[in-house]
Amino acid sequence: MTALPTIDPRLHAYDPERRLAETSLQGQLEGADWRWLTPQAGWANARLSLRAAPDKGAEQVSEVLPGEAVSVLLKGEDWAWVKTGHDGYPGWVQSNGVLDSLSAGETLTVTALRAHAYARPKVSAPVVAELCFGAAVVLGSGENVTEGGRVWRPVLLPDGAAAWVQAVCFLAVSEGDVADFALRFLDTPYIWGGRSAWGLDCSGLSQLAYAAFGRAIPRDADLQQEELTGVNEPMRGDLAFFPGHVGLMLDERRMVHANATHMRVTVETFGEGEYGARLAASCTGFGRWNG
Repeated sequence: MTALPTIDPRLHAYDPERRLAETSLQGQLEGADWRWLTPQAGWANARLSLRAAPDKGAEQVSEVLPGEAVSVLLKGEDWAWVKTGHDGYPGWVQSNGVLDSLSAGETLTVTALRAHAYARPKVSAPVVAELCFGAAVVLGSGENVTEGGRVWRPVLLPDGAAAWVQAVCFLAVSEGDVADFALRFLDTPYIWGGRSAWGLDCSGLSQLAYAAFGRAIPRDADLQQEELTGVNEPMRGDLAFFPGHVGLMLDERRMVHANATHMRVTVETFGEGEYGARLAASCTGFGRWNG
């Protein structure tokens, strides 16, 4: 029988303290007092903080973006235990942020780094929701509205509320590569566990940049290093790994990364300056996508 330490709690939903586990782990955990939980479909109604425990003071381990799918393992009055749909990361979110269903219709995925939904098709109208790259809304009924040369699309937010978002927020990602995309996040604030342009961490940036080009990689830096093919000489688009950290290479020496040293997304050059020297000395390797 598999012992508990060999099961990564970032990949499998099990909580030894509360004796909770997803049904897929039956027969793999020691003890007979587990409560086995069957996942149910759910969706985020806004950007939700995914926490390590059902407590507002607990560490944020990731985020769920508006309209993203989750697997709901347990839903109480205040907290819900979920796994994120895009990468299967378990954590706790506040229950009032989880929807049981979404409105039917065509899904529109936000491609702007940050965006707002408005009460009316006018930039002076009240903002009713914050959106970001990867968030999903549903196309609403009615026609687009052109105002001042701007094209507005009627949408339904995840909770079903009607709103308006400018069409430019749904344009296809412009041509370029993962490095070009990552550079769009320059000066975005650093937030532990963040994965949007409202605030992100190092592995959130690399995961978002790869996802923009259809490359699915895990949430955390060490898991990303395991996933990619190790290389000795980096090239543009490769990931650079450090103890508890990851960055995206722009060439053989320059790297863009979200970091707590500057508390924002910056570009560093290996070996240049005190910070660049520390990065060069602590780099544990490079990884390349071969999917």
